[in-house]
Amino acid sequence: MPTFVYMTRCDGCGQCVDICPSDIMHIDTTVRRAYNIEPNMCWECYSCVKACPHNAIDVRGYADFAPLGHSVRVRRDEEKGVIAWRIIFRNGEKDMTLLAPITTKPWGQHIPKLADAAAPNQEMRESQLLFNEPKYIRLDDGDLHTLKSNGLKMKEGVYY
Repeated sequence: MPTFVYMTRCDGCGQCVDICPSDIMHIDTTVRRAYNIEPNMCWECYSCVKACPHNAIDVRGYADFAPLGHSVRVRRDEEKGVIAWRIIFRNGEKDMTLLAPITTKPWGQHIPKLADAAAPNQEMRESQLLFNEPKYIRLDDGDLHTLKSNGLKMKEGVYY
């Protein structure tokens, strides 16, 4: 479901442009409003939808999700801890709201302290491994790592 911008709601703040991982959200220089330059290239991560402070960005639903002529509003409610997908059908009468829990951390709250980590040596720089890759996701030391073998337990439910 690619995104699109309601020009009447957008004030050109640029938060959607800053957060878009595929770099398809741009600010129109003449009207100073955001727009999606290539909807077909949208990754459908909806980061722009969640970041927009004016709810100016909506999504186009697929036919299996919502019928033709609908509108889909996505709202992030921090107080309730949910993301609500509100579908209004073409006739304007039928209305459906789908709720999903927010499973991400608040913006800027969890920034890794890379200054405290030891700098990689030359061998680590030439390696194919990620910097500070945890040992329990590595498969190069000859054994399959599991949660149990690393002393970890799976938590139940939604947590963040």
